[in-house]
Amino acid sequence: MEFLTTLTTNVPHGTPESTVDSTKDREAIRAAELAQMGHLLRLWRPPTEPGEWRTVGLWSADTEADLKEILASLPLHVWMTVEITPLNPHPNDPVPAKACPSAGHPRLDPASTSSE
Repeated sequence: MEFLTTLTTNVPHGTPESTVDSTKDREAIRAAELAQMGHLLRLWRPPTEPGEWRTVGLWSADTEADLKEILASLPLHVWMTVEITPLNPHPNDPVPAKACPSAGHPRLDPASTSSE
């Protein structure tokens, strides 16, 4: 299943810059691992106010509970507010089934077109 997330990060005032930098470095490593595992599909940075960290992400997980565990593994998670929106396939989605096999839409899912 796919999920859209909005991750807003607020570093507590007074946090040493070295702590912020090392946490961001660990975050990049973990994000790469999650992408390799097929959980992190895309990330975007929407317009923000100065000093605001906000990221919109597209994720894949079996359930929302699984996604919450995945997000909790991010080093920046301790400073994040997370909004999760589950996404369901749309019948007019132009993405071919091969590009999005987990979508499971009957018109796009090759398995549903078998003659069995």
